Amino acid sequence: MFRQTDPDEPRIYFLPNAMTAGNLACGFFAVLTIFKGIMLASATGSYDFAAAKPYYERAILLIFASCIFDLLDGRLARLGGKESPFGREFDSLADVISFGMAPSMLMAKAVLLPLDEVVNGLGWVLACIYVLCGAMRLARFNCLAALPKSANVGTDFRGIPIPMAAGFISSLTYLIIYFNENDRDLGAWKYVLAAAMLGLSILMISDVRYPSFKKVGWRTRGTPLIIVLAAVIVFFTVKFHQFVPVILFTAYLLYGLAVRPFLSPKVQREIEVDDEAGDDPAEALSQTDHSPENRVD
Repeated sequence: MFRQTDPDEPRIYFLPNAMTAGNLACGFFAVLTIFKGIMLASATGSYDFAAAKPYYERAILLIFASCIFDLLDGRLARLGGKESPFGREFDSLADVISFGMAPSMLMAKAVLLPLDEVVNGLGWVLACIYVLCGAMRLARFNCLAALPKSANVGTDFRGIPIPMAAGFISSLTYLIIYFNENDRDLGAWKYVLAAAMLGLSILMISDVRYPSFKKVGWRTRGTPLIIVLAAVIVFFTVKFHQFVPVILFTAYLLYGLAVRPFLSPKVQREIEVDDEAGDDPAEALSQTDHSPENRVD
């Protein structure tokens, strides 16, 4: 922790906020990379998508890196008991850049530009809606996080988290770019991406509940099979980075939207909640209360 000279100064813990800074840096460089791709694509007077593709792919990989940093900052904060209002606000500001601005710029200018031929400025409108919904989702999260918590409060997210929304749209774009053979644009896939972006915008500010998996930590009990399976997933994610990310993000999106509502509370607990309570029955009881009125973002 940095030295505090003013008792009213917010506490700034190094490791969690360093991860958040990494998240923000990756988002910033993703935006710059998209700008460079747009400039190269437009250098000849007509939009040359093929010239910009390597930059768009690099920007998407930077967004993926932001997702990893975003995962680590919360883990480190909870591991060391160093969660703070400063960290929560800093994380939200970083998320607006990495998971709001960067994906929206990628969609508006790099991917959805041909939609302007259908309706002038349509790509920008869709991108603006996405950023607005993402910012409102983060603001709602911070407001709910600041409220006093009851003993049995749950950890569900209300609306899909913006890192998952950004990961889904970016991974889908990454896969489509990989398979794209049309040098000028993405063909009919641009309509799919436009619809996906609008759907994600609505989903972020919806009341659909998504698991946070915050209780899955260093003390979470596992089995050798689970550990081997996790290692296999990491291996295939690195080796087949064009395919596996979109599968993982799609699985999370569909789990909260179409699968989880039909699961019994018992099955949900088995999938989402670790047995971290140990031998403390009071703690175990508090972890199994998932009544809707007690859930927060």
